Amino acid sequence: MFRDRAGRLQDGYSRQCPSCEVVLFFAEDSQHPFIKRAMRDARKMRKALREEEAARIAAPQPQAGSSRRFAGRTRAAQRSD
Repeated sequence: MFRDRAGRLQDGYSRQCPSCEVVLFFAEDSQHPFIKRAMRDARKMRKALREEEAARIAAPQPQAGSSRRFAGRTRAAQRSD
């Protein structure tokens, strides 16, 4: 077993095993249980990543005036007066 990114592991993807150098082909209709599991897990991971990205985009962005760096500059400017 080896790890690969879920984004790469899609139907038609192939990868050479780092230990035995056999080329593995990943297909949605594969009958091999390990390949089926890898494809299912990659699909779930891609879905979770898409949902996380959508939630991050939909979440309101913090106001520029409330950032720590901006607030720090404001306090520094007030001290020098």
